Amino acid sequence: MGLLDNLFSKPKAKSGRYALALDIGTDLAKALIFEVKKNKGYVIGVGKKKQKMTDMQSGAITDIQGVVRSAEKAIEEAQKMANVKPDQVILGIAGELVKGTTTNVHYQRKKPKAKIDLAELKNILQKVQWKAFNQVRKQLSWETGIDEIDVKLINAAIVDVRIDGYRVTNPVGFQGKDVCISIFNAYAPLVHLGALQSISTDLDMDLLSIAAEPYAVACSIGENARQFSAIFIDIGGGTTDVAIVKNGVLEGTKMFGLGGRAFTKRLADTLKIGAAEAEEIKIKYSNSKLKPEIAKKVKKALDSDCKVWLSGIELSLSEFPNVDSLPTQILLCGGGSALIGIRTALQGDWYKKMPFPRKPSIKFIKPDEIVSIIDKTGLLKSQQDVTPMALANLALDLAGDEDPVKGILRKVVNMMHT
Repeated sequence: MGLLDNLFSKPKAKSGRYALALDIGTDLAKALIFEVKKNKGYVIGVGKKKQKMTDMQSGAITDIQGVVRSAEKAIEEAQKMANVKPDQVILGIAGELVKGTTTNVHYQRKKPKAKIDLAELKNILQKVQWKAFNQVRKQLSWETGIDEIDVKLINAAIVDVRIDGYRVTNPVGFQGKDVCISIFNAYAPLVHLGALQSISTDLDMDLLSIAAEPYAVACSIGENARQFSAIFIDIGGGTTDVAIVKNGVLEGTKMFGLGGRAFTKRLADTLKIGAAEAEEIKIKYSNSKLKPEIAKKVKKALDSDCKVWLSGIELSLSEFPNVDSLPTQILLCGGGSALIGIRTALQGDWYKKMPFPRKPSIKFIKPDEIVSIIDKTGLLKSQQDVTPMALANLALDLAGDEDPVKGILRKVVNMMHT
């Protein structure tokens, strides 16, 4: 079975299954072992291992064997704690070349009084998927120079269905004329997927899924609240991931290659010190543990980079074509979000240039807010733990019973791959 078959083949449901969520970040490889019981995930093992500078760049793998070594050590640590060895893994993917978009397609039915059946729904989904696929692979090809054929789908999820303006969870059996279906799709170059497949093969685990990390984070909080709206910002070591949810609907995701490692490098260059020492100073600065005179120097060194980072946020938000009014809640996660300058920048008046109805509130996502993932280890306490927990949350849906609409979408995606 090939990589893409693995991604979209439905795994057999099994109670009490142990699985692994692996977040291969630019700075840290993070492994969570969890047990699936009654639609909840119970984390029983945690492992973290620092990556070498040459292993990852801007969220992309540059040394497969180096990343495998880091991942193995993180997994070994988690296995020792859990005293079990999982055989399935869900991997997160990030980076500038990962594109996520929600496509809205209106379908006018010729016989509005007839009830929608599975065959008609499959036809609608096929139209939506091919439209989205052609748009995104052309965009990626133009941005990167990569041939369109080498752009592959990694995530596909129905985020909203409306019939004559009425929101439904399953359109089968309903009558109506106008059917509007919104589907989120995430795409990445084949070279990225191939690297992740090599890692899962080397780790001797079945690949349950590869997931776009901002999609996983956005799905982990407020996904069942129809009025829930927020901007999710996940700041990792090499990238910043942005996702917008409006009224419970994921509008899309954006990523740009600026994260915590860039701030560390700035400190190292400015203070004429090594990267390890600069990282330590950055962490102490974020925790307000530096002497005032040193903290002042650090702030001055990082201010310009924080402004550049904020410009990346502004540009990312402006690239959501279907969002005319931005949510007024910004939720932060990822290790890089702890930097004082990040929150200070977001609390400025930059929002006045953007379509915010009022000044947005800034809040950190706490691990215990991902209510479907229960931490039995007591070790998941910081913002950097949110992303691997979000991946584990996404795996719960894959392990559960599949509803008919998701089943049809999976079949449509499989057909596209063949």
